[in-house]
Amino acid sequence: MLQATTDASSGAMFDAPPFAFRPGEYRIRRAQAAWERAGCAALRRTVFCGEQGLFDGDDTDELDGVAIALAAIACVAGQPETVVGTVRIHRDADGIWWGSRLAVARDYRRAAWLGSALIGFAVGHARALGCRRFLARVQQANVPLFTRLHWQSLAAVEVRGAPHALMAADLDRYPAVPQTDIALYPAQQTETA
Repeated sequence: MLQATTDASSGAMFDAPPFAFRPGEYRIRRAQAAWERAGCAALRRTVFCGEQGLFDGDDTDELDGVAIALAAIACVAGQPETVVGTVRIHRDADGIWWGSRLAVARDYRRAAWLGSALIGFAVGHARALGCRRFLARVQQANVPLFTRLHWQSLAAVEVRGAPHALMAADLDRYPAVPQTDIALYPAQQTETA
């Protein structure tokens, strides 16, 4: 959509793209309200079913019954507004936790720190809940990001026909995060172009 805009120096009218809204605050938290859980599910369907075609229509599985859904929420005027990122975590057995279904909305992927913050919150929150080891099956394209975040690749695996790496977080790099809700401000983060 284009908006008619006036050039201040010449007074000429021209078409310009509308202002690109950038939230001044994000919240990462356990998805508890119905709209937060629905936003996480919708974002997962968009990414894993629509964009990547890994699932046909719905990516829900048996883990959703036991997993903790985490949401990155863009705020407007300080109020939580839209789920723009998600990941789920669950305890397997004996202090072993897993992360899965990490997704960031397409319009928010330029803020590379948002996915990193979700990963950090997921591991830190699991640590606060007794995690002694944190694992994930990471899409091959995302292995460099996880490596920068102090994860180690353990093995090459395939998930739904796509190459992944089984990876483990270096828990010494992730302090426990007992809070269920944290605020992030983009100006404090490093963004990529």
